[in-house]
Amino acid sequence: MPSSTPPPDWSAVDIAVPPPSPGLLPGVTMAGFRQQVPEAAGITMVAHPAVTVLVDLSGGRAGDDRGIVYDAHGRRTCGSVVVGLLPGELRAAGRGVDCLQIRLDPVAAAALLGPERGGPVAALEAVWGRDAGRLEDRLRAAGCWEERFAVAADWLERRRADRPRVDPEVAHVWRRTLGSRGRARVEALADEVGWSRQLLWARFRAQLGVTPKRAARLVRFDHAVHLLAVGREAAGVAAESGFADQSHLHREVRTFTGLTPTAVAAAPWLAVDATAWPGSVPAPARGSR
Repeated sequence: MPSSTPPPDWSAVDIAVPPPSPGLLPGVTMAGFRQQVPEAAGITMVAHPAVTVLVDLSGGRAGDDRGIVYDAHGRRTCGSVVVGLLPGELRAAGRGVDCLQIRLDPVAAAALLGPERGGPVAALEAVWGRDAGRLEDRLRAAGCWEERFAVAADWLERRRADRPRVDPEVAHVWRRTLGSRGRARVEALADEVGWSRQLLWARFRAQLGVTPKRAARLVRFDHAVHLLAVGREAAGVAAESGFADQSHLHREVRTFTGLTPTAVAAAPWLAVDATAWPGSVPAPARGSR
């Protein structure tokens, strides 16, 4: 059920975006967030077709109550985390938050994190070991967001060199799934790469942590909820996004978020995307809010 707590005041959140850089790894985007006013309200994190690394830079000292707290499946944790493609019900809250958010498409995530990440939500330390703390220290020591983005980009480049790459066939199918907004059929994609449907299904799931069909559903859902968030009507969104009808859209939104299309359209988690991830959000409908 949606929370009755008022949503965070995004005017109190500073958002930093790195300048375009040819050196940034493919499939990697970043944004920095600094919340100037203490805020205890939690917000629901909406599933996205990327693995999200949230590096909490708020505290750094024992007993410091600043930072981010996560509540997933009835368990509370704090600090830096890795959120998988399908996190389930996950809420985040914080006081005086200073955070670097890194989005990794599934191909980049497999190369940088590995296919096994300890579940839908895992502490960054559980994934990267002591390197997680070293990264946090370097980011905290940086004098500005530009330096932080450069530190993170260099860190990710060095980590990628230590891991095997995803099969080019799997990477191609992911790109086609994303480019078609989840509407390309799995059988046709298997034919494109010269694999059987069964082989594609097995390799895709083993390397990206999700089946091709589930990936397509997530991509289609993401496109739809961003259309809803900029004021498009649900019936039109369903038709444009490849759903059978408005009821089908309603069921998918419920499955991924537990919310109705009307409620997800106002989700605070989506509200910052147009600023933090320029170019990733559709233009608002004429006459919408």
